[in-house]
Amino acid sequence: MDFSNEVFLHRLAQTTPNPFLISIERAEGVYLYSPDGKVYMDMISGIGVSAIGHRHPHVVKAIKEQIDKHLHVMVYGEYIQSASNRLAHTLTSLLPNSLNCCYFVNSGTEANEAALKLAKRITGRTEIVSFRKSYHGSTHGSLSVSGNEVKKQAFRPLLPDVRFITFNNPDDLKYITPQTACVIMETIQGDAGVRIPDKAYMMALRKRCTETGALLILDEIQCGMGRTGKWFAFEHFGIVPDILTIAKAFGGGLPIGAFISSEENMHHLTHNPMLGHITTFGGNPVCCASALATLQVIAEEKLLEQVEQKGRLIETLLKHPKLKAVRRIGLLFAFDFENDEIVNRIVNYAKENGVICYWFLSHPYSFRIAPPLTITESEIRKACQVILQAIDQA
Repeated sequence: MDFSNEVFLHRLAQTTPNPFLISIERAEGVYLYSPDGKVYMDMISGIGVSAIGHRHPHVVKAIKEQIDKHLHVMVYGEYIQSASNRLAHTLTSLLPNSLNCCYFVNSGTEANEAALKLAKRITGRTEIVSFRKSYHGSTHGSLSVSGNEVKKQAFRPLLPDVRFITFNNPDDLKYITPQTACVIMETIQGDAGVRIPDKAYMMALRKRCTETGALLILDEIQCGMGRTGKWFAFEHFGIVPDILTIAKAFGGGLPIGAFISSEENMHHLTHNPMLGHITTFGGNPVCCASALATLQVIAEEKLLEQVEQKGRLIETLLKHPKLKAVRRIGLLFAFDFENDEIVNRIVNYAKENGVICYWFLSHPYSFRIAPPLTITESEIRKACQVILQAIDQA
């Protein structure tokens, strides 16, 4: 007896009244396979996670090799483990010298929570500046600095001393003051519908933070790890954050995040009090092995060099008179339409015809595309043909 739908709907907590509700038996590359043999092209990479495709052979091999050695042996920060050492060495080698110390955690929202704590600990200040329409996670601190009031209202009171300013608006930088502990910002606003700041604005933001002593936290949980055509999106803007947060694609399909800063900054978490941030499963060796393999795949397969060409091809193919606007950086897209009803019809038609697109929580007039960086030209053309048909039907 197949009772998978009943269990899913009634024994697993639901997040919406209308889940996507497709059954997945296995996944490989850009494809998802259902038990009844239906095949879907995953054009959203599981919301940015499977950036090198599902079950990349190098990642699977690394996971199996680590499983044969050991699984969890101790809480984060006590035992020396090869998997986390090798990952930290490789990750910091990709970053500027001031971002030379990693703390591995379980998720993107934990990375942001810890980054906020670190900024308060370093500065001794309490005010946090964030941005309207931002999204940083669903735990209390991350929710407090996210800009979607509809998602927050039921859970108040939240973190105090949070001020919101307008993304990419230089006039609002004056609200960053010597009372500000930190500014937390998605380098590219993802959930707001792929909002890309100006380089001049980003440089002015960096300058203002430096002048006031506020730390700049850049959240690259969605836009990092090659998604924009560079390892990290901040590289497009000629600036360096004080603290960087990553997750999603970092783990190659397994759950891991990180917050990264200077060794000097990170040392603040070791005293007054000790264990300024602590996590049982952060730096899990299997997840670290998977993350290291992911970094190796991106480098060895020269995926960054292919991102812009593939992004341009999708943008060229998905032209349609119903489209109101397209925003893209690398292989991260938002497609705007007249209303959310049209977007719903497009997403559902595409799903029924084997292509997975998806909505943005905070911008329902758009649908998203963020395919695996490994997607081929023929796969791009095949998926775009279905999406165009979906737009026609809508």
